[in-house]
Amino acid sequence: MQYHEFQHILFEKREPHILWVTLNRPEVLNAANVRLHTELVEVWQTIDRDPDVHVVVVTGAGRAFSAGGDLQMVEEAYRNYDEVLRILDEARELVYNMLRCGKPIVSAINGAAVGAGLVVALLADISIAAENARLADGHVRMGVAAGDHAAIIWPLLVGMAKAKYYLMTSDFISGKEAERIGLVSLCVPDEDVLAKAQEVAENLATGPRHAIRFTKRALNQWLLQAGPIFDHSLALEMLGFFGEDMMKGVDGLRKRRKDKK
Repeated sequence: MQYHEFQHILFEKREPHILWVTLNRPEVLNAANVRLHTELVEVWQTIDRDPDVHVVVVTGAGRAFSAGGDLQMVEEAYRNYDEVLRILDEARELVYNMLRCGKPIVSAINGAAVGAGLVVALLADISIAAENARLADGHVRMGVAAGDHAAIIWPLLVGMAKAKYYLMTSDFISGKEAERIGLVSLCVPDEDVLAKAQEVAENLATGPRHAIRFTKRALNQWLLQAGPIFDHSLALEMLGFFGEDMMKGVDGLRKRRKDKK
């Protein structure tokens, strides 16, 4: 895909060789419908092929980073074998495409980051959270196993005890707490998150490019070693699309979202 083909992602090139990537469905807190989910998979290969981009910053439009998967997309996949296989392939490629993207990725977590949004936020090489950002892996709350990115990175970031607690309870974590336990790289006041992301990106973009790129490649081998664990977790997550717990979880999430409006 070329930049102009993306419908729900905005692109802005800034000096020096920095690309700002903004998830752009603010009316639904940047929740990923079928189209945006596909774009989140494709965008990293598009960026990797662009010689003018040395560093990427990804954030969300409005008051959220991303509220995760659109509930309608989840409902349409329920007990739909072909659609579940499509989601399985995309969820897998989203993770591996980010890990294999040669450009350093900085996430500016400006608000809620859940589900597919949390994948992008945490798989960034450097993650910068607003103090009042709210992060959660909501899979268990939705009645499916914590797949997506969870098994490949949470134990490395926060240790097994914290990973099991937050992934099995789906509790929310503030930006401050996420930094304290090592889930994100930095936490800053809400009003400073975008400026800090730009500062970090400029530091990377003006540094020794190949040394930074190769350091990323070497460190990501820790994550790639967990590839079989990750693939296993995805398969278990997809099994949940054929169980009754998933629709109960979707109904519960929809009710909670209505109550908050």
